[in-house]
Amino acid sequence: MRNWPLTGLRVTTPRLELRLPSLDDLDRLADRAAEGVHDQGTMPFIVPWSDAEPQERARRTIQYHFSLWGAWTPAEWTCAFAVVFEGEVVGTQAIAATDFAVTREVTSGSWLGRRFHGRGIGTEMRAAVLHLAFEGLGARYATSGAFADNHASLAVSRKFGYADDGVQIHNRQGEPVTTLRLRLAREDWAGGLGVGIHGLEPCLPLFGAAPTSPDR
Repeated sequence: MRNWPLTGLRVTTPRLELRLPSLDDLDRLADRAAEGVHDQGTMPFIVPWSDAEPQERARRTIQYHFSLWGAWTPAEWTCAFAVVFEGEVVGTQAIAATDFAVTREVTSGSWLGRRFHGRGIGTEMRAAVLHLAFEGLGARYATSGAFADNHASLAVSRKFGYADDGVQIHNRQGEPVTTLRLRLAREDWAGGLGVGIHGLEPCLPLFGAAPTSPDR
């Protein structure tokens, strides 16, 4: 779309493609949500959207992405990609920022269909958006956070060299829980081996980012 160039943005890794979801992608992403994204009896999300019946999880997934598109401005945006593995939509990986032109800081969040856990996909999709943030958009920092008992998410962050950045207490379904905040500086980022960015140049104004280098 000429007036919404984000539809042409792609980030690729040796096994994955990340793209702004089409309506068909959203339908398949909703199917993954309906199938389940974490074990029963756990809740990795501050907003417990997954605590619902399968069909409601599917609807919430689609409505959430619609809301992100409608609210997008260069001053505040969330870019939530569909993650495609072996031709199948398997989850979503997002980066977000507020006043990126000034702060040069992004945060990330993701989920992966439960049946695709344990294959290294979560690590690879984080590598993709870190490459987009640092190499494509010129970010100075990437932040993340996870509940202290979300060992899988914390392990992914540690692999990339995120440093401790404090703690915060959240209300998780009526109980206090500690969130560990993490931060990765550009100078501590090892680079995105095998990651490619395609169709970024026309999208840069929407991210509040100036052109940095020729499109990859």
